[in-house]
Amino acid sequence: MVKGTARQVVVVKSPDQKLFEQAIFLLREDALERGVGERELLEEARRIADKSVPHTPAKKRRMLPPLFWMGMGASVVSVAWLISAIL
Repeated sequence: MVKGTARQVVVVKSPDQKLFEQAIFLLREDALERGVGERELLEEARRIADKSVPHTPAKKRRMLPPLFWMGMGASVVSVAWLISAIL
């Protein structure tokens, strides 16, 4: 915790707020003296925030097992119907 010191921060809001609302970046004291503009600060903060969270295609991973088991269940029921029709 920083006490007794005024710090400048950049707050980046999360586009998908399921887990995180925002990321807070503390600026270095000499960041603005280097001639870095507001746009560059925001771009760098967003780049770091995007890089720190792994992007995996979760929908494809979640969708494969249910489709697989649905197909297996349909196959088992079809075979059972065919066997019962023959007998």
